[in-house]
Amino acid sequence: MPRATHFNRQRVVSLVCLIFAGEMIFSLPFHVARFFRPTVLDVLHLSNARLGDVFAVYGVTAMLSYFPGGALADRYPARHLIAGSLLATALGGVYLATFPAAFGLALLYGYWGITTILLFWAALIRATRDWGGEFAQGRAFGLLDGGRGLAAASFATAGVAILGNYFMADTPSPEARAEGLRVVIYFYAAITGLIGVLCARFIPASHATSMTQQKVTLIEVLEIVRVPAVWLQALIVVAAYCGYKGLDYYTLFAHERLGLSELASANFMANCAYLRPLAAVAAGFFADRLRASVAVMVAFGIAVMGYLVLAFAPIEARDVLYANVIVTVVAVYGLRGVYFALLGESGVPAQNTGTAVGLISVVGYLPDVFFAPLAGRLLDQGTGQNGFRQFFLLLTGIMIAGMLAMLGLRRQIRR
Repeated sequence: MPRATHFNRQRVVSLVCLIFAGEMIFSLPFHVARFFRPTVLDVLHLSNARLGDVFAVYGVTAMLSYFPGGALADRYPARHLIAGSLLATALGGVYLATFPAAFGLALLYGYWGITTILLFWAALIRATRDWGGEFAQGRAFGLLDGGRGLAAASFATAGVAILGNYFMADTPSPEARAEGLRVVIYFYAAITGLIGVLCARFIPASHATSMTQQKVTLIEVLEIVRVPAVWLQALIVVAAYCGYKGLDYYTLFAHERLGLSELASANFMANCAYLRPLAAVAAGFFADRLRASVAVMVAFGIAVMGYLVLAFAPIEARDVLYANVIVTVVAVYGLRGVYFALLGESGVPAQNTGTAVGLISVVGYLPDVFFAPLAGRLLDQGTGQNGFRQFFLLLTGIMIAGMLAMLGLRRQIRR
């Protein structure tokens, strides 16, 4: 009994470390701009298009890191890869707090594309798949993304409170905006570094890989490349990740179209982030009860309907707009909670998980390259409701493409 208790406690601690690592690794590159976008644009003197171009640099270096990162995850312990990645990413936060110009910001995001992906991403997915075992893949990935959502929401709420201390006036001064944002950045950097130390201590070697030090052969890579289900799953991830990237603009939507202040819009999105654990965990259990493919299809369908309403509902229909912001947030978080659970349903061998994740991610996370520049230009060139209408119609089309890819994957699974 004591040994079983120790084993259960070890599993819980390991999953908690994976959850916090999985979210805080992206807090500096993405959370700051997602939850505090109006303030970031003002303090760093950026347009939506220029900030989108900076994110595109991240996308390029990340894309180049996904596949070699997958091979590393199949060979080295996840504990070492994850901890090193977190500490390196936290160092970048110190530079961000100096508010670099656009060129320096681009270099920083290029650096983050490497630190957050090469050593980290495939190692996280492999460790989570190992944790879930044969019969709880949906639950494992649902708990991972749900827990990540709770971590994101909690730290975003803390960040809003920090910023609020500097926004005491209705119209804060430029100096107050800058100092408040700087402290928020230091806060995220400190938490990211601390999680890295905890992961080095508490993620056990057994949750790294079951094939530590095994070399990935070219034949194994080619076998994965030839699997049609892997490519279809990559297209599903592309669509779902575009929806997730779209959430970066909801704070701006709340500020410009719903009339909320900078602080209130940040607080609104921080509260929406609390929906992520509910949506992801529910989707994970739903995937285990039925199939991950069914959960993905339902989430895509809900997202399509929600985006269409956001595109065409008049600005006077505030309650309808608020409701469909929440609907699309839930759908997107549900998708993120289960799309990697499709690995088991697609029949990808467990020993090649890292390689498959690397390949899927090279394609699946291409939105890091193109989505932010495209969305930024749609919003900058559009006027008022028209800019956001084009934005939500773009997301509608992408979700429909995701549904078609999911239908193709289901046919492959039946074969």
